[in-house]
Amino acid sequence: RHDIMKKRIDHLGNVIESRKDGVGSPKIERPLQNHGGRLDHNEVYCGSCYGSEESDDQCCNSCEEVRDSYRKKGWALTNVESIDQCKREGFVQRLKDEQGEGCNIHGFVDVNKVAGNFHFAPGKSLDHAFNFLQDMLNFQPENYNISHKINKLSFGKEFPGVVNPLDGVEWKQEQTTGLTGMYQYFVKVVPTIYTDIRGRKIHSNQFSVTEHFREAIGLPRPPPGVYFFYEFSPIQVDFTEENTSLLHFLTNICAIVGG
Repeated sequence: RHDIMKKRIDHLGNVIESRKDGVGSPKIERPLQNHGGRLDHNEVYCGSCYGSEESDDQCCNSCEEVRDSYRKKGWALTNVESIDQCKREGFVQRLKDEQGEGCNIHGFVDVNKVAGNFHFAPGKSLDHAFNFLQDMLNFQPENYNISHKINKLSFGKEFPGVVNPLDGVEWKQEQTTGLTGMYQYFVKVVPTIYTDIRGRKIHSNQFSVTEHFREAIGLPRPPPGVYFFYEFSPIQVDFTEENTSLLHFLTNICAIVGG
């Protein structure tokens, strides 16, 4: 379960577009003409899936359907300019128009209490033979800037005294070298229970973090993006809020004064 809002922003940080669950490109449906010509009377268009068909009668009538067919095969669609449906829909031009843009993402994701990761990267994720792949569409990795700022990141509900070490953290990619890569945060999550003075409990988590930047050089190249790898500690921390009695307070003062 998740609730995510994605906003497209320009290079100055101004909002261009905002949509819910906006991870990935929207599906665009348009009637297509058969191979650049006019359709004959009563002819039904059936677009090619470019080798990814699962059956002889499968049709891919939009750019998104071709890409979905490739994803099901676990293939990366590396050259969308050669796909007739994508050319007709102006998909390549949209990618060019979006160069220099960024995005702002906020929301929440429910995860199981096992090790895992979430990431922000161009294209779409592919799962093939238990391996993680990434459909980079027409992105050139060397042109992808992974500069980012984390306004707020928490694992669970807020409670008094909690410190989220990644709040306000910002990292900028060096413009001189132009090298992009995979920026990785390794997060250790510690389950925490906070009990207030009235006995009410808040089940939450604390976390510590280390970070590492892996440049996109050599082979195989790491897919560019910002990645968060998390694992849960087997140890739980309990915080309990208590009142201090006057006698206990005076005893502490006497101990301090007496050395």
